[in-house]
Amino acid sequence: MPENKKVTEEKQVGKAKILYLYKILSERTDSEHALTMPELQSELKKYGVEAGRKAIYGYIDELREFGAEIDSELGKAAGYSLAARTFDLPELKLLADAVASSRFFTEKKAKELIAKLETLCSEHEAKSIRRQVYIANRLTTDNERIYYNVNEIHRAINEKRMISFKYFDYDIKKRKKYRDGVRVCSPYALTWSAEKYYLIAHYEKRGSISHFRVDKMEDVRILGEPAQKMPRGFKLSDYMGSTFSMFSGEVEEVKLRFANSLIGAVIDRFGKQITLIPDGAEHFTVKVPVRASSPEPFFGWLFQFGENAKILSPQPLREKYVKALNKAAKANKK
Repeated sequence: MPENKKVTEEKQVGKAKILYLYKILSERTDSEHALTMPELQSELKKYGVEAGRKAIYGYIDELREFGAEIDSELGKAAGYSLAARTFDLPELKLLADAVASSRFFTEKKAKELIAKLETLCSEHEAKSIRRQVYIANRLTTDNERIYYNVNEIHRAINEKRMISFKYFDYDIKKRKKYRDGVRVCSPYALTWSAEKYYLIAHYEKRGSISHFRVDKMEDVRILGEPAQKMPRGFKLSDYMGSTFSMFSGEVEEVKLRFANSLIGAVIDRFGKQITLIPDGAEHFTVKVPVRASSPEPFFGWLFQFGENAKILSPQPLREKYVKALNKAAKANKK
């Protein structure tokens, strides 16, 4: 090897010594696992770094000055470890579980994201994350373009510009079936609901606020036209609270009566801000906003509570619910 090239490589390694040491501590150590000084020297050699004890002490001091929390054990069991990270192990496990259980992610993408989460902890902690996560047969969406679409939508929201996209569903043979050609809207927000990712936007065709499943959107493009301003007084939390399974329609106030055993379920569905009114010793009533023009998702939620839940008003919705129950009962008798 030419002398000048060798000198250049040695200089490059010299500049990176501290970074290599931090990489080793980050990947190989944690609060339960430390590396001794000889082990650190051995690991550094794998990167072409020859360093004595005194030099490594100096690197560790510099890393500490930079803000890295490096613990050191003295005595016979002397060792060094990275004691603190951006995310604690329980936090990473929580994030990994969220990714694994979300139907928004394909199985392939979920595994990729969990693998990236594992790089935020030591190799020892990464094994515990890997053991607890189960992904197979839980992730259904197959639109790999989703992640690029989300990026484009975020850009459009930040730049206050309109977007266009194609929207699809499936036919009986599981083939994509596109609806209404190219759609144009003014994007306002992205939000999660019932394990799905939705875009909340002003839909030009309807001239009103609508929402779209992000995993059913394709060919998202940012347009040159400025987006319509969000309506005055519009609150995303109110819109979400009145929407069952993200169906569109006019909001209507519905009065419901429940057994007291369902207080938790009602609060989970509508939030703590709702008012619960006692109705006798064993029941309560509540008024909630519901998109009653598309009541099927609402009926499905209510049906699970059987005789412990009842629609009191409006009467037309109550009658429609009774008809839906009778229809379902007849269908299951055949």
